[in-house]
Amino acid sequence: MRLPLISPADLAAEQHTLYDDMREGIASNFNAFCVEREDGALMGPWNPWLHEPRIGKAIWDLTMAMTAEAALPDPVRQVAILVVGARYNAAYEIYAHIAVAEREGMSEERLASLVAGVKPTDFTREESIAYDFAYALSAGGILPEPIYRLAVATFGQHATNELIYLVGLYALVSTTLNGFNVPVPERE
Repeated sequence: MRLPLISPADLAAEQHTLYDDMREGIASNFNAFCVEREDGALMGPWNPWLHEPRIGKAIWDLTMAMTAEAALPDPVRQVAILVVGARYNAAYEIYAHIAVAEREGMSEERLASLVAGVKPTDFTREESIAYDFAYALSAGGILPEPIYRLAVATFGQHATNELIYLVGLYALVSTTLNGFNVPVPERE
């Protein structure tokens, strides 16, 4: 880990405001996995965001907007997020969203395939489209037109826009995690 965790007692005023906002959002939206140390210091991407609170707040606001206004079904979102995490080999991202997907009933076989970068064979049509979309977009370059058109026909324009932003957000989160070498906490 390249940035030390910040104990709540050591937060500057600007950091503390962001910390309070993040803890509230984490409690209601990101509670399937370990996010803080015993003293309340935030782990995962939240720690680097606290180190740069102006940037961190902007990323956190985007994260919450993407969570609060989600138009895509959660299984579709989790597929896209895990595809991005696997493409970036972002250990904490994979750890966190495996926990979310497990809580929602995703099978171990499906999870194993996703994190190995292999498309599972038991997807619904919507999950299959999300996989192809996230896989192609996270490879770089322009998203192929047939995948884009299929997403719009399946999800509608608004939810397709959301899928693009979701892939971009989790590419940013994965880059943050990898850049700062954020470790995975022990699983219980």
